[in-house]
Amino acid sequence: MFYRAVHTTEYTYAEPVSHCQSEAWLTPRRSLRQTAIESNISVHPAPASMRTRLDYFGNSVTRFEVLEPHDKLVVTASSVVEVEPRPLTIEFSPPWEEARAMLAAVETEETLAAFELCCESPFVALGPELAAYAGESFTPGKPLLTAVRDLMERIHREFKYEPKSTSIDTTVIEVMRQRRGVCQDFAHVMIGTLRSLGLAARYVSGYLRSGANYQGAEASHAWVSVFVPGSGWVDFDPTNNVIPSDGHLTLAFGRDYGDVTPLKGVTLGGGEHTVNVEVRVRPVGEPARNAAGI
Repeated sequence: MFYRAVHTTEYTYAEPVSHCQSEAWLTPRRSLRQTAIESNISVHPAPASMRTRLDYFGNSVTRFEVLEPHDKLVVTASSVVEVEPRPLTIEFSPPWEEARAMLAAVETEETLAAFELCCESPFVALGPELAAYAGESFTPGKPLLTAVRDLMERIHREFKYEPKSTSIDTTVIEVMRQRRGVCQDFAHVMIGTLRSLGLAARYVSGYLRSGANYQGAEASHAWVSVFVPGSGWVDFDPTNNVIPSDGHLTLAFGRDYGDVTPLKGVTLGGGEHTVNVEVRVRPVGEPARNAAGI
């Protein structure tokens, strides 16, 4: 599948902003099943400087600085992405206890990189309450991916998707107890329960195909990736109770939301402000490529 994704963020300020510095995690990642054919980020007013770097997790980060006074800032990320389906057989994965032991042994570079994603992070606390919730799915000897799928299904069934019911300051434990939130919250809960069992899980930010019968379409979305020793990372979307395939576009991944916030920064001035975000992801025909295949 080929998609054109357009993500527009508009900040409107009550008072003029004299200076702003921002970073954007809005460039799709390249992977074995995803290719960013083209990608562009535009800013209005025009920035005095703009540059790109790779962060710790290999995500592309665009940093820009606007020095012109303004009462509105518009950031538009546009990209064309090819996404291939990922065939997956859930049943053929090691027992989850064996996978945990292999991860803890840290015998390869891959498990070493994954092991640090077993730890607590700023937005994902760990603890016995989270481990107990996961324990209902992780019975002795159950294949890892079968257990993870069961956990995903339970979160989808037992938690209510309710926009504006939480904020960025709502903790994982609060979401666990009130049983409601949005995709970011469900991803954090699932990550917290998995890590509390000693498993590696990371937070994935991205998009859903517009018009799909999914919660979280037409906006930034979040899901979870779980490490399977010997096989790599496998994605799960607890908000929609699906295993992501060619309808999910990946932007970035990290420990939690704080590592991959789509757009964040600091401003001088501005006072009160409002934010409007619009995401459109539409299928397109295969784009023309040059002789080099690009």
